[in-house]
Amino acid sequence: MTFGEGDASYRAAGGIEGIRRLVDDFYRIMDETPAMAELRRLQPADLSLSRDKLACFLSGWLGGPKLFAEKYGPIAIPAFHAQWPIGEALSQAWLDCMAQAIACQDYAPEFAEYLLTQLRVPAQRIVQASRNRHGHS
Repeated sequence: MTFGEGDASYRAAGGIEGIRRLVDDFYRIMDETPAMAELRRLQPADLSLSRDKLACFLSGWLGGPKLFAEKYGPIAIPAFHAQWPIGEALSQAWLDCMAQAIACQDYAPEFAEYLLTQLRVPAQRIVQASRNRHGHS
């Protein structure tokens, strides 16, 4: 199985149920970890919409059903996130939080590593878009 081809990554993540478990763990870790406080402050108090949007996005991004587009319309990740100044530290906090959430899943080690590597790409794009818009690093 080659991750990134067809719906291989979506299936490796456990389909939408597996993705929702990952997202729930992601936000739980963000809530519970003092080092993530600044990242958590950027989120709304009620995370239910954030949870759904991230799960729907990851579904399509991993080659599964394009739930985000069906529910919320087109997505432009850097443009969406550019409303907040997001530097390297916040981006790394997000990735660290996701790494911990991935570690909570029963993913194959190869898929866990692949997923985190893939997530670094949009994370870097967001930092770049923020830098362009807000003029700082």
